[in-house]
Amino acid sequence: MRDTFLVFASPQIAQDEIDEVVASMEVGWLGTGPKVRQFENDFAAYKQSPYAAALNSCTAGLHLCCAALDLQPGDEVITTAMTFCATVNAIIHSGATPVIVDIDPYTFNISPEAIARKITPKTRAIIPVHFAGRPCQMEEIMAIAENNNLKVIEDCAHAIETEYKGKKAGTFGHFGVFSFYVTKNIITGEGGMVISEDEERINRIKVLGLHGMTRHAWQRFSDAGYKHYFVEECGFKYNMMDLQAAIGIHQLRRVEKNWLRRQAIWQQYNEAFANLPLQLPSPIQAHTRHGYHLYTILIDPEKTGIGRDRFLDEMTARKIGIGVHYLSIAEHPYYQRTFAWQPEDYPQAMKVGRETVSLPISPKLSDQDVADVIEAVYDLLKR
Repeated sequence: MRDTFLVFASPQIAQDEIDEVVASMEVGWLGTGPKVRQFENDFAAYKQSPYAAALNSCTAGLHLCCAALDLQPGDEVITTAMTFCATVNAIIHSGATPVIVDIDPYTFNISPEAIARKITPKTRAIIPVHFAGRPCQMEEIMAIAENNNLKVIEDCAHAIETEYKGKKAGTFGHFGVFSFYVTKNIITGEGGMVISEDEERINRIKVLGLHGMTRHAWQRFSDAGYKHYFVEECGFKYNMMDLQAAIGIHQLRRVEKNWLRRQAIWQQYNEAFANLPLQLPSPIQAHTRHGYHLYTILIDPEKTGIGRDRFLDEMTARKIGIGVHYLSIAEHPYYQRTFAWQPEDYPQAMKVGRETVSLPISPKLSDQDVADVIEAVYDLLKR
């Protein structure tokens, strides 16, 4: 038994981030400014994308991508039944109607075949989610989109380092949207980024992300002199601050080193749990690069002798923090009331949602932390 509680996905913060934040505070520029611009440029270069827009969350990015497509009431957007609620909520807030489809049982990603079956004359876009860091079948998805004149917004909240057939996640669709929430592979506390090859749409997202104004504060109040702004659209307050970007700049510089640490922990878990009655993550396809964002196991009560929720409680009692990613979207009361979705209509997502557990895989974990997780799982299943 550990002496202290192991926090799930505790972020790794180094002195470089602390110094950069302090420097921003000393200069006095805390809001959107030069460090946001630097972070946008650095991230775009890492993703090999020409344009990027930093925002205060991935949710904001998804919403603004939908807004930039000028979706109208009655338009439909297809996405996965196995995702965080933000994916669906962004569609709803844009005025469009979400249509969820089931997942592939091997990858837990959206099924291209299920997408094709749900396309109607009202369908305008697809939002695939690269679940846990594993890439979706983007060639098939993009072919479906092109054949039906649909736009694609890649939800890359889990997929900063992810690649599919040598191409980076987020660069297949018309937009790629990323999260820097505190549990993600790059963190800024709260934060997000949209990338695209379409300069006009990225510029529109930047305008929409700051009230619809033509100039942000850095452009209005710098030593170049005051510049007037005009409100071109009814926008939102979604901008990223320099305080956040100051963290992200240095997090990005360590992303590959941290990816290797996550890979090592992933392999340790695979080896340690190989003979236990658990369903482990499927082997990684040879033509892909996994982001190693989540290490998910399935707790089948018939095989393990314990239900998933009791497993959660028992791991917590052993001072191991764990997560659930996710209950399927159709399990939630709001969507059942609003869209009449039922879990049984999406059987693969329902099964995963009711059995899944995410184990800690942060690069901050020490070797002893990893050993403690393994010991707790063994101890629990032996009992």
